[in-house]
Amino acid sequence: MGALTHESLVEYLLEEAYEVAETIETGADEAELQGELGDVLLQVVLHARLAEERGTFDFGDVARGITAKMIRRNPHVFRPDGSLQDTFPATVEEIVLKWDAVKKAERPERANHYEGIPEALPALARAQKTLDRAARAGLPPLVEPAESQEPPQDQPLVELVETFDAEDQLGELLLAVVGAARSKGFDAERALRAAVRRYQNRVPPGS
Repeated sequence: MGALTHESLVEYLLEEAYEVAETIETGADEAELQGELGDVLLQVVLHARLAEERGTFDFGDVARGITAKMIRRNPHVFRPDGSLQDTFPATVEEIVLKWDAVKKAERPERANHYEGIPEALPALARAQKTLDRAARAGLPPLVEPAESQEPPQDQPLVELVETFDAEDQLGELLLAVVGAARSKGFDAERALRAAVRRYQNRVPPGS
């Protein structure tokens, strides 16, 4: 394993994670999902093995660490000893509030609501994650309920983009689209992945 490094494995970890997402989103059977999850687990094992060779941590440390984090961050589910609580919050909102409170207690030095959102996330996914954080922090919504930043109904979106003179305008429109999608409960990144797959199926290579 001498030729492998954490850095050289990053692209494979991302690729395997996206393959799991594709397997789920395209409705593949459970056997295929099992195989893809195994590929992701292999990446975790490889990273842990590299760290073990350096004497920093091993796979057992990874497993113990995530177990402790799940217990710590979900006091509404687990007691400190890891056993289940007798009762659970009635709503998802309560669960999110408790989760956020624990995370804030863990990292009190974080003043920026958006700290911890990976820079490497695809732009649509990062936009949606940013808007999620903003909403949970009580910041003003991107699109007010009484207002709409959607283009006029008589001007198709493509025609609107053709009037733009700069990419900044396109960026603002895409952010508004993500915000509107989020308010409807849609995942913009997943929706775009599905649209790309539909396009690929309509327009096969070489046509």
